[in-house]
Amino acid sequence: MSLRVIAGKFKGRKLETVDGVTTRPITDRAKESLFNILAGDVIDSNWWDLFSGTGAVGIEALSRGASFVRFTDMNRAPIETIQ
Repeated sequence: MSLRVIAGKFKGRKLETVDGVTTRPITDRAKESLFNILAGDVIDSNWWDLFSGTGAVGIEALSRGASFVRFTDMNRAPIETIQ
C-alpha cells in the first residue's frame, strides 16, 4: 500500500511501511476527513499517535504545523520505521 502525506510542508512525501500484517494503515480519505474536521486546531498543538502503525496520522499532523507528536505502538518494528 502506498502511503503519502496529503498536505503541509511534507506534502507528497511517501511513507515507509512495515512488511507483514502488523499494521493497518489509515486511508488517505479517512485521514483527509479527520484533518478537515480539525482544520485550524492542528497548528502548534501536541499529539499522541496511539497505535501508530505507519505513523501516518502523526506525521500528517507535523506536516500541518503540530509542534510535537509522541508515537506509541505495542510492536517495536513500526516505531523503528517511523524514526
